Amino acid sequence: MPVSPAYRPEPRFFNLGADYADAVQAADFPQTILRFRNDRAAAEVGLEGLSEAEWIAAFGRFAPLPGQPGPIAMRYHGHQFRHYNPDLGDGRGFLAAQMRDGADRLMDLGTKGSGTTPWSRSGDGRLTLKGGMREVLAAAMLEAQGVPTSRAFSLIETGEALERGDEPSPTRSAVLVRLSHSHVRFGTFQRAAYLGRVDQIEALIEHVRTLYHPSVAAGDAHGLLTAIVEASAKLTARWIAAGFVHGVLNTDNLNVTGESFDYGPWRFLPEYDPAFTAAYFDQTGLYAFARQPEAVFWNLTQLAGCLKLVADVEPLTAALNGFGPAYIRELRAAFLMRLGVSSLGEAADQRLVDATLALLREGGAAMRWEPLFFDWFGGFASSARALSGPRAKLYQGEAFDAFRFALMEHEPDRIERLEHPMFAAREPEEMLIDEVEAIWAAIDADDDWTPFKAKLARLEAARVTWGFSA
Repeated sequence: MPVSPAYRPEPRFFNLGADYADAVQAADFPQTILRFRNDRAAAEVGLEGLSEAEWIAAFGRFAPLPGQPGPIAMRYHGHQFRHYNPDLGDGRGFLAAQMRDGADRLMDLGTKGSGTTPWSRSGDGRLTLKGGMREVLAAAMLEAQGVPTSRAFSLIETGEALERGDEPSPTRSAVLVRLSHSHVRFGTFQRAAYLGRVDQIEALIEHVRTLYHPSVAAGDAHGLLTAIVEASAKLTARWIAAGFVHGVLNTDNLNVTGESFDYGPWRFLPEYDPAFTAAYFDQTGLYAFARQPEAVFWNLTQLAGCLKLVADVEPLTAALNGFGPAYIRELRAAFLMRLGVSSLGEAADQRLVDATLALLREGGAAMRWEPLFFDWFGGFASSARALSGPRAKLYQGEAFDAFRFALMEHEPDRIERLEHPMFAAREPEEMLIDEVEAIWAAIDADDDWTPFKAKLARLEAARVTWGFSA
């Protein structure tokens, strides 16, 4: 298989042994039709040279990549909507490979819809094509917005008719591969704690510290928790600034690197709505938009509870108490990033965040989330563009005056970005549910992938234009 010199296999989680994962095989799919491949991500790990046939062999048939031992289903537990479940684990996916990227980070190739495993319970181990398409779109939008996220690496249609209770059936099937900076979940630690395996907790601490948080000293559990708290606070703040609702913030859906992954019932806000939920089954609003910081913090407390087996409580508590200040600090940075302006100091930055949220809140349904950041990107340098655009009539009144004065305090950051043709458009790139459904309808009815590909091309242009760093 032709890999480039940039390909550096390093299957480190595989080396932890059978206590942490089970060797599995991928399903034998009746078809393998390549629908999406992420060549930019592939180039980062030395796999961009694969032909289509080789790509399908690796990510549709799962022939092992060079230097990789074969797929494993990872073992973990988790709180699902705050109810502990000891019967979890990779039930329709597996860890396929690990390798270094160009930044020398250890990266995972993980799957979704690759077949049954010992942890499938009663599930069929499959993924709907619609679900795979939605994950590709979510990851692309979040990456463009500067959110630390896994990236969809490959989507292959697999030719099976799936029965699902929450969408029209039978429906088409697919297997997704994502490139992620670790699939070690909070729930990976929870399983070890549940079993009373102090040795496993200690091994996981060293594994995670060495590979993902190397500045933490050997054996320093509270130092590791501090690093994970900081990373999780940044992720949560970036979600909020993006107007994103993950939908299922269970402890098996948060990882130790603070990178978002596993997009099921996600949504982006149409307009400011603290109670907006993504999952139809989240009937209490546990994971609503504005409750996401609370949900992440609660999950961090569960991780801290696992670390109590090997560390003192007081420093772990101190690490947890750092989440609130870190989140507020990261939220200021995230809002300034999305508005394309430079920091002026804590007080002025906070005034701008508060004024932005107040304007979104008071503007109601007319003041849509994403268009506000688009109209005023670059700060007051965009005033002529915003005040002559389709939402010009919204930009008046006391809430707008407070926003404008707060924005005027801040200088544009990299003002040359406003010269990009994207800012000549009247509307921004959004990812609202109606557009997602329309993209799927074209695929479902006519096998027309043109809207899907066009959307990804526009999101790539937005990513390059914004130039955000996750």
